[in-house]
Amino acid sequence: MQCKLCGYVFDETKKPETCNHCMGSSCNKIKCPNCGYEVLPEFKIESKFINFLKRRIKNEDK
Repeated sequence: MQCKLCGYVFDETKKPETCNHCMGSSCNKIKCPNCGYEVLPEFKIESKFINFLKRRIKNEDK
C-alpha cells in the first residue's frame, strides 16, 4: 500500500502498532509507519467498480 500523504510504500498486512487512542478498537484503519497518517484499507473490488463507473461517466460525456 502507498501512503496517500507522504507516498511511502509499506505492507498493510503487517501492522506494527495498534491504535490506543480510538474509542472503537476495531476501526480497521491502517497507519503509515513513516508519517502516521491513518486511512481505511483499500478494497480491491470496490476500487475496480468505482474506476469502472468513472470511465463509464467519462465516455457518456463525449
